[in-house]
Parts: sequence; C-alpha cells; structure tokens
Amino acid sequence: MQNLQKGSKKLLNAWAFYDWANSVYTLTIASSIFPIFYSALFVGQTQKIVPAFGFEFKSTALITFVTAFTFLVVCFTSPILSGIADYVGNKKNFMKFFCYTGGLGCIGLYFFSIDGNDIYYSLLFYFMGLIGYWGSLVFYNSYLPDIAFEEQQDKISAKGFSMGYIGSVILLIVNLGMVMSQDDGAAKMEMMRYSFITVGLWWILFSQYTFYWLPKGASKGHKVTKDVIFNGFKELKSVWKQLKQNLRLKRYLAAFFVFSMAVQTIMLVAVYFGEEEIAWADSDEKTMGLIISILIIQIVAVVGAVLTSRASAKFGNIKTLIFVNFVWMSLCIYAYFMITPTDFYIAAACVGFVMGGIQSLARSTYSKFLPETKDTTSYFSFFDVAEKIGIVIGMVIFATIDQVTGSMRNAILFLFIFFLVGIILLFRVPKDNRTV
Repeated sequence: MQNLQKGSKKLLNAWAFYDWANSVYTLTIASSIFPIFYSALFVGQTQKIVPAFGFEFKSTALITFVTAFTFLVVCFTSPILSGIADYVGNKKNFMKFFCYTGGLGCIGLYFFSIDGNDIYYSLLFYFMGLIGYWGSLVFYNSYLPDIAFEEQQDKISAKGFSMGYIGSVILLIVNLGMVMSQDDGAAKMEMMRYSFITVGLWWILFSQYTFYWLPKGASKGHKVTKDVIFNGFKELKSVWKQLKQNLRLKRYLAAFFVFSMAVQTIMLVAVYFGEEEIAWADSDEKTMGLIISILIIQIVAVVGAVLTSRASAKFGNIKTLIFVNFVWMSLCIYAYFMITPTDFYIAAACVGFVMGGIQSLARSTYSKFLPETKDTTSYFSFFDVAEKIGIVIGMVIFATIDQVTGSMRNAILFLFIFFLVGIILLFRVPKDNRTV
C-alpha cells in the first residue's frame, strides 16, 4: 500500500467513504427499524413493562436510560482514548476497534429479546452498536486536519455527509422492502432482525476501503503513562479556564448546552414517541408511516441547513438561533396534542427543517466565537463533551418523566422549558468579544 500525501484526492475520498459505511447505523438502528422493532416486542401488553436490573421499567424509559448511560461512557472515555491515540500514533487501530464493536453489536441485535436474562445480552448488543458508532467518530473526525488542508476541509466534510446520507437511505429502502414484502407480523419481525445484520455487515465491509488508505498515525515510540491517560482531561480543564475569560463564548456555550440537550433528546426518542403515542390504523401503516417520517426528516434537514445558513448570513447567527429555538419550543407544545398520522408527518417535516438548521448553525457559531488559537482541537473536544453530557441529562430527565407519569407526551412537553431557557440565554450573548 502506497502512502498517500496529505490533500490527495484518493485519501480524501477514502476518508469521506467512512460516512457511507457508518451512517447506516444512525438511520436504520438509531432512528427507524430498531425503534419500530423494539416497540413491536411489546404488542399486546397494556403497560409495556420490562423487569431489568432489579426494577420494573416502562419499555421506552429503559431504552432511553441505556442510551443515556452509553453517552456517559463516551463522555469519559473519548478524551482518554483520543489523548492516548495521538500520543502513541495509532488512532486507526482505535477507530477500527470501535467500528468492529459497533458492527458486531448491530449483528447481535438479531438475537434481541426481552425475555428473562436475555434482556441483558440484548441491551449489551444495543450498547455495543451505540458506543461503536460514537467512539469511532471521535477518531474519524480527528483525521480531518491530518488528511486535508484547511481550504479542503469544508468541501470534503460536506462530501462525507452527502455520501452518508445517500448510503443510509439506499440501505433503509432495501430494509423497508424486506419488511414490507412479508404479509404477517412474525415474518416482518424476522426481516427486521435480518436488517440489523445488513447494517453490521455494511458498516464493517465498506469501512475496509477507508482503513486501507488512512494512515495509521505517526508512531512516536512513547509508552502510555498516567500523565498521558489523563492528558485529555487536562486539556478540557485548560479550555474551561480560558472560556471563563471570554464572556461571549462562555454565554453562548451555556445556551448551546441547554437547547442542545432538548434537541438531541427529541431526535433520539422521536420514533419511539410516534410508535407509542400516535393512533395508527394498523401495524402496517405504523411501520410504513414511521419510516416515511424518518425519510422526510432526512430530506428536509438538508434543505433546512441551507436555508438556516442563508438566514444567518442575513440576520446573524444568534438571531437565527433564537428563531429556530422558538420553532422547537412550539413543536414541543404541538407534539403534546398530536394524535393522527397526519399530525406526525407535519411534525416530522418541521423537525427535519429545524434539526438540520440548528445542528449546523450551532457548531459554526461556536467556531466563529473561538479566540485566536491554534489549539482548535481542544476547544472542539470541549464542545463535543458538553454536547454529550447534555444528551445524558436530557435523556435521563425524559426517561424519568416517562417512567413516573407513564406518558411520553408529558416528557416531550417538559422539554419546552429547555428551549425557553436556551432562548433567554441566547439573548444574553454579547455582540462583541468581551473578556471577563
């Protein structure tokens, strides 16, 4: 294998191709087929209760708690592992480990069951898929400055996003065809199980092209010491000290932490909400309707990101973010009252519009507010950790309200508060870059 030079077209395309490989996880497992499958396991049960870990959990609350726990693990391990990988120069091996862990977790979901002790093995496979995806992204994203020059990074990053979108939609359509080709519920469930295998195989097999061309990382011949292990946390602490001196960035990050907490929670529980709270005519309409909703969100999100970018250029980032948060806040109220499939389709289109917009604008706003520094990696590492901690808190609050009240509607309505607080905090972000 030849060593490709930084900025070469083949190296850039190989890096972007990992988006094609791993994006199938987010669409099929995290967002569509698996939530439908998981909910179908409880058909016929009025209360949908799962005994696990010495407690009785509402089905949706259990999967939400496990998701929150996984993100908590990512929060604490990613700074450690990325610091070690950079120090010893073998980030590709770390990326491979998480990729294969995630792929095998997806394949293992074929055996997912809620019966007895099987629930623990099942949740382990779910955990493997989730941590494999997010863990591999830590190292995948860190490759960007290594393989692309600054003027190439925006373009190749966008190309990766596009490839991931196309690949994931192709496989989702194939999986949808597999499921809808069957006439009875049991056969449909079996096809869903096979779709999990296709995701795992797709992820592992297509990633090989990326792994073949990506550099391993320059070996520095260093041994891993205690200082190296905790270096990532030291960098985060250093960023935190610097943030406290930058009033605009500090206030913006506080606002981002609050509204992102609600946004990410809604995105992760949307299909579970649609399955449980919407009055579908039958199981076929439910399966087709939920998947169509996910496709609507994916398509509209691209348009939303473009329009939000244009709005920010005209009105400014903070004003645009305030408006988008008002839309999210309104959606929480709308979701509490929606009942019919049509209501859900309308909500999906609105979520897609503001989802793509708020994600792209939130990150670019943070980037614009950064002080003059060469250590952007540490700042974005802090940004990512803050986002993950927000997800953990949001998911735990959502799951707790769902568990205690027995209704996801109450939980989704409660998220209204986070958007309201986020808007208030955004109004407090100064226009100029002041220091404390």
